[in-house]
Amino acid sequence: MGYQQPVFFLWRPMLRDPKDDMVLELAVAAQCVAVVTYNTRDFAGADRFGVAVWTPADLLRKVGLLP
Repeated sequence: MGYQQPVFFLWRPMLRDPKDDMVLELAVAAQCVAVVTYNTRDFAGADRFGVAVWTPADLLRKVGLLP
């Protein structure tokens, strides 16, 4: 099931790569704990919105699949 989410452009551009702003906006709207990406450098500043940035290895550690 999908949900149509209003888009807010007032705070854009926020990230180093403007193409990633949509991903951050979606994570904020969905109240995600984190964005999981290999591209952590381009998501610097996501913490201002309460969204952590994890690598895939970070996620695996958090769920107990890696030591």
